[in-house]
Amino acid sequence: MEAQEKELELLQTIHKNSQVRQRDLARIIGVSLGMTNAIIKRLAKKGWLKIKKINNRKIMYAVSTDGVDAIMRRSYRYIKRTIKNVVYYKEAIYGLIEEIKQRGYQGIILVGKSDLDFIIEHCCHKFKMTYVKNADDYKGDIFYLYAESYIPDKETEKTLKNAEFLQKIFLQGVM
Repeated sequence: MEAQEKELELLQTIHKNSQVRQRDLARIIGVSLGMTNAIIKRLAKKGWLKIKKINNRKIMYAVSTDGVDAIMRRSYRYIKRTIKNVVYYKEAIYGLIEEIKQRGYQGIILVGKSDLDFIIEHCCHKFKMTYVKNADDYKGDIFYLYAESYIPDKETEKTLKNAEFLQKIFLQGVM
């Protein structure tokens, strides 16, 4: 899947700027210059990318109509997959927050930066729980929810009674 994502990102970048250099493409999509060259050749072979050599040092790229179609198809599949994952995570977080509410907690604080904070805040609102931004300003029973970037070690996990880790939800729901 990652190779297809890199191809899509490269096509989109070239579609926006046909004057982009290979070195810049490599930096933008996060692969080596050699890998970028291989992807460009593969896309040209598929007929999605046209390459025009201006001189020995300058090459110009153009995304073909088939390439634009590929961008649209892949973008659609990517969006569909993303929505499916958001629904899965919403349901998992919903269940977790419902359980936390039943255990008697009145507020949840998200520790760390999360791409799912909007879902957590929505679920807290739905269960009439407080989404705590700063633990020092809150006086009720608070539950600590650690962001997906936080991976607990076994010892930390044992000592935290009023905590859960979004990383567990992520590991269970990899799609």
